[in-house]
Amino acid sequence: MINILVSACLLGENCKWNGRNNAREHIIKLKEKYNLVPFCAEVLGGLPTPRIPSEIRGNKVFNQVELEVTKQFVRGAQRTLEIALNNHCKYAILKDHSPSCGVNKVYDGTFSRTLIEGQGITAKLLKKNRIQVFADDEID
Repeated sequence: MINILVSACLLGENCKWNGRNNAREHIIKLKEKYNLVPFCAEVLGGLPTPRIPSEIRGNKVFNQVELEVTKQFVRGAQRTLEIALNNHCKYAILKDHSPSCGVNKVYDGTFSRTLIEGQGITAKLLKKNRIQVFADDEID
């Protein structure tokens, strides 16, 4: 069976910044055909749930009260990559717009809900290591 790395929030785990999830039934149903390997890079990086929302600004990540949390995001990305490699995941389904998992777009760092083209810290690292990533809205 093929192993697919999946943002845990998409599978209904309450690990989102606000303590909720982004459950997507069509992604949860994939477990009928694939082995889904859940992860939350932000939690793996040491951030709590719930937590202050964060956005990427330049090459750094800041939360809404201007505390830099880049180290936690990088640590979470590295731990996520380890999980992917240990589970032989060649594919990942990530929550787009997230500063960790954004595949095509992320918020612009102003906390104004403005999306820009870009990738999250984890998405970039997975792609760099030849794991094919898909945004949640690219899966039907």
